[in-house]
Amino acid sequence: MAKRSKAQTEQTRKQILDEALQQVLSIGYESMSYTTLSEATGISRTGISHHFPRKAEFLIRLDANIASLFINDLDFSTSTALETSWMKAIESHRFCAILRLFFSLCGYSSKDITMFKAIDMARDTAISNLGSKGEGVFNDLLGRSAVVLLSRSYGIEAAA
Repeated sequence: MAKRSKAQTEQTRKQILDEALQQVLSIGYESMSYTTLSEATGISRTGISHHFPRKAEFLIRLDANIASLFINDLDFSTSTALETSWMKAIESHRFCAILRLFFSLCGYSSKDITMFKAIDMARDTAISNLGSKGEGVFNDLLGRSAVVLLSRSYGIEAAA
């Protein structure tokens, strides 16, 4: 078998990561598997595991991308703008998927996944732009979001 070029290898890795991001946000990290990735990309499970031997590597490699998607939905110009943009964003599947991923990783016992940039970067941006009031608003919104997501999972309508 001919050796693949670096460009081909990088293209394969990018294809796998793009699909992994799509699946993390659509079906969730726990449901994403080497099988679901293989079915979607046409790359064998062995081929995928050659590039990403541990499932946690997907989150490690996608962390910054997920953080950018999350932060792009928010307006940090004022505390009211942050709250308004958050309440609008929580109606989107992608934003909720990122929040669910964060909450599912809370207490995760992997030495590889010690930080989730989406929440940390958003909190840091709130503090940087709005000071301690921004941190308070952010923490309040995060807590309210947990209640909303939990309520939705049980089919209960909760006020955000």
